[in-house]
Amino acid sequence: MRVGVPSEIKPGEHRVGLTPTAVREYVGHGHSVLVQSGAGLGAGYSDDTYLKAGATIAADAVAVFAGADMIIKVKEPQKVEWEKLEPRHILFTYLHLAPDPAQTEGLLNSGCAAIAYETVTDAKGGLPLLAPMSEVAGRIAVFSAAETLLKHNGGMGLLLCGVPGVPPARVVVLGGGVVGSNAARMAAGLGAEVVVLERSIPRMRELDDLYQGRILTRYSTFAAVEEEILKADVIIGAVLTAGAAAPKLVRREHLKQMKQGSVLVDVSIDQGGCFETSKPTTHADPTYTVDGVVHYCVANMPGAAPRTSSEALGNATLPFGLALADHGLNALKTNVHLARGLNVLKGELTHPAVAEALGKPSVDPYGAWK
Repeated sequence: MRVGVPSEIKPGEHRVGLTPTAVREYVGHGHSVLVQSGAGLGAGYSDDTYLKAGATIAADAVAVFAGADMIIKVKEPQKVEWEKLEPRHILFTYLHLAPDPAQTEGLLNSGCAAIAYETVTDAKGGLPLLAPMSEVAGRIAVFSAAETLLKHNGGMGLLLCGVPGVPPARVVVLGGGVVGSNAARMAAGLGAEVVVLERSIPRMRELDDLYQGRILTRYSTFAAVEEEILKADVIIGAVLTAGAAAPKLVRREHLKQMKQGSVLVDVSIDQGGCFETSKPTTHADPTYTVDGVVHYCVANMPGAAPRTSSEALGNATLPFGLALADHGLNALKTNVHLARGLNVLKGELTHPAVAEALGKPSVDPYGAWK
């Protein structure tokens, strides 16, 4: 198969769909790989490293889309990209369609097969292609919150870790999944007081056993959320429903009751955000303030660490991408977990949660490619 890797064009995005190491694997499987010139520079990979791995360098995105059967990216395609997609294409990338009707219509109109990293599953019920970026995002969220708390960045002027005689910041994490547990780990490691709100009692037991009381856990109810956000200096939104829009746990009316200069970091922003006042921001302009509360809602937080993120994502996606390259859409017939990644095919939505969020019908995700 001919595999194409275009440069990412979303603002502040420096990751790349395939590293040179991954390219070598595809070439070893007998596939050709077409990489847009400069696609890897932001992550530290020169065109020469791709050439040595066996790739061909394309002058621009037009050449990549025209010359490839499968497009491998990181972020969801922008308008100028989905307009280049055709029915012959397999698109393999993050999509996050639930809050993005414009992209959804673009993909439906293209006729392509679009497989979303974030809805591919594993035997344990996890999301293996979302997990590595969730790990990165959860950790970056804490660094970003600590920086945003400083006075010159709009925060209340609080040091996250405190100093002897002065208490640290109280960090409330909404959700104890991959993002939430990594955020809690980093916040606790930096010396903050950490509370995780979660609805899975087994997950809370895991966190309690792991941190031996260093992190507090609470069962997440409306009352618990309302109580904890009033005490918080930092709130990290880390809730996820696979494929669906994130629930709004912090509402506009809550903000006036919160501490002035407190910080909201919405890691769920790719799925529409879990704060009612969230809107996507960029690394170049990451924050805004509503009712005295600073919002950090960068839609591609892992893009700030493109080398780490590209390698971690590449490790996770490689076996799935190779299966698609080796067998095409027939790979979905033998791998139910990869099949659950299928969001769009032949002008139809194929993921029920995505379709429900968008108010559209869906077709059988296991039979749509027949």
